[in-house]
Amino acid sequence: EILSGLVGSEMCIRDSPGVAGWLLGALGMAVCMLGVMLPSSLLTWTATRWGHRNRERRGVRAFKQGMAPVVIGLLVATSWVLARAHGEWTTDWPLWLLTATATVLVWRTKLHLLWMLGAGALLGALGLV
Repeated sequence: EILSGLVGSEMCIRDSPGVAGWLLGALGMAVCMLGVMLPSSLLTWTATRWGHRNRERRGVRAFKQGMAPVVIGLLVATSWVLARAHGEWTTDWPLWLLTATATVLVWRTKLHLLWMLGAGALLGALGLV
């Protein structure tokens, strides 16, 4: 019964002209995003609150100290994979320069990462990288 309702709503979206179709599509998108993002977000939020509330416990401190090298290793591995995807450094030097600049900015400044993400998007949209 539920499946037939979903199939019926898909047919309704496909047959709905104009604004009604867009609104039904947006509702479907919102429900899907909620179903995908809500469980992991709630789990992360709950675990973070618990960890912050119990930050003085020996086990929580040991967990944080043990996870620090793992996180750094994963960041380095991700950086390596992304850097290798750039290709030959002689032809793709703007990408390598952007990578080096972003690395230095993250390392040496307190510039928010979203500003750098926006700058990278702008450079990409302008066709510079």
